[in-house]
Amino acid sequence: MVPAAGQPQTPPAVDLTVHLGRLRLPNPILVASGTFGYGREMTGLVDLRRLGGVIPKTITPHPRRGNAPWRTVETAAGLLNSIGLDNDGVEAFIAHQLPWLTACGAPVVVSLAGASVAEFVALAARLDGLAGIAAVELNISCPNVSHGVDMGTDPAACRAVVAGVRSATRFPLLAKLTPNVTDIVAIARAARDGGADGVSLINTLQGMAVDWRRRRPLLGNVVGGLSGPAIKPVALRCVHQVHRAVGLPIIGVGGIMTIDDVMEFLVAGATAVQVGTASFADPTASIRLLDALPAALAELGADRVAAVVGALELPAAARPSPPPASEDRPDGH
Repeated sequence: MVPAAGQPQTPPAVDLTVHLGRLRLPNPILVASGTFGYGREMTGLVDLRRLGGVIPKTITPHPRRGNAPWRTVETAAGLLNSIGLDNDGVEAFIAHQLPWLTACGAPVVVSLAGASVAEFVALAARLDGLAGIAAVELNISCPNVSHGVDMGTDPAACRAVVAGVRSATRFPLLAKLTPNVTDIVAIARAARDGGADGVSLINTLQGMAVDWRRRRPLLGNVVGGLSGPAIKPVALRCVHQVHRAVGLPIIGVGGIMTIDDVMEFLVAGATAVQVGTASFADPTASIRLLDALPAALAELGADRVAAVVGALELPAAARPSPPPASEDRPDGH
């Protein structure tokens, strides 16, 4: 039956379920750490039960006050932030936030940050076995704290922290990587080799803002992390490269504002996405994108998300050459 004029058409049934290794999510739309508070701040605006996952703000072993103001500065195509991982510490999170999150109805991915491998391992061990946690995301890529990106810029250090946490927890493990490196593929391989179930690509790019009249930086910490539409091309490039070279499930992050953005990340190789800066401008952005997803998938003739992941068709010149057959080798072997 054709709907009457003016009535919305119901999109065909689409399977929105996604899998990132052992992690099963009801749909690919998550909200990014640091952009959604602890989740309860959004309950009057967003039905959390519909989300693919909630990633509350990053927790550390002890409470952190964060950086001096200003902590945020708007840019022409995004946002600079220098929050500095302001949080109440792991014990307060377990006592006051986790029980509420467990009951919110969405999978909960806990974001962890430490100043050393030992701190990451201790955090993961403290959470291991607690009810209500779907997965752990390692924030080894925050540019707003001392040594915040050290373990995300060196493959050996990345592998060490992932392997250490892998030995301390039964939860699926995601590594959130920084784009502030020369070879994102090498870092992603290290995360895979350390035992990560997937990677989140990308965290913010380092940037700054200046008040030239006063001859001062605007951020209290001088530099901060750039997010929003300005970094989407970089995030897409990282997702594409890691998808083709590493074979690890990916959550795409960076400048996702519209359903077109979501689909671009999926086609480039992401299995799921995180909505971040968009939530500041429109707290309901995640639900808006989720509502638009079935029709966008149907436009490609897909009845499930997995059918479009990595479906990017490259021009012939950009396709890798197949290895030569043995008879074509110069030595005949």
